[in-house]
Amino acid sequence: MACLHADDALLVLDKPAGLLSVPGRGPDKQDCASAQAQALWQDALIVHRLDMATSGLLLMARGSAMQRTLSMAFESRSVRKRYVALVAGHMPPPPAEWGEIDLPLMSDWPNRPRQKVDAGGKPSQTRWRVLAHEHDTEGRPQTRLALEPVTGRTHQLRVHLQAIGHPILGDALYADADTQARCPRLQLHASELALTHPVTGEALHWHSPPPF
Repeated sequence: MACLHADDALLVLDKPAGLLSVPGRGPDKQDCASAQAQALWQDALIVHRLDMATSGLLLMARGSAMQRTLSMAFESRSVRKRYVALVAGHMPPPPAEWGEIDLPLMSDWPNRPRQKVDAGGKPSQTRWRVLAHEHDTEGRPQTRLALEPVTGRTHQLRVHLQAIGHPILGDALYADADTQARCPRLQLHASELALTHPVTGEALHWHSPPPF
């Protein structure tokens, strides 16, 4: 796991796919991004999470006071996150530069940790933009998307894209068997992170190119 930024207030890490953000249950799930960070910075605390299968930029705070400050920045949507994904099929570009998926989400309790679209769920919005129409090595269509989660629900990007008929390639939870098998890992990467530094007031922006 690479560190892209470290100061007395915050850390920005580049998490690989397959690494948990925080410890899971059981001794085999203790290695994670937060534990690795704490081995170098004892006061490192998680602010948000990436799914284990998702790679990319992860923000951590230095100390509990800064954790509260950065958590409030996330809640007020003053931290901007952008992802890149490869999805099945060719998605037509939206009428404007960005389209929006607005579907409420809730936990699918009998099938945890899966989430589902449900009218009784929490409001959930995802902005999306077509970056390119592509084909895989076998000629099957796929679309490279930029994604911006307006809300931050569990598995939001994965469920939203599956719900509109364009599941993310390699998604072991939400894609059908053929779409899962097209890639050895989930094709979802947290590629950009932007915020105002909570101490200096400097506008900061980090970019991590997707490994796919």
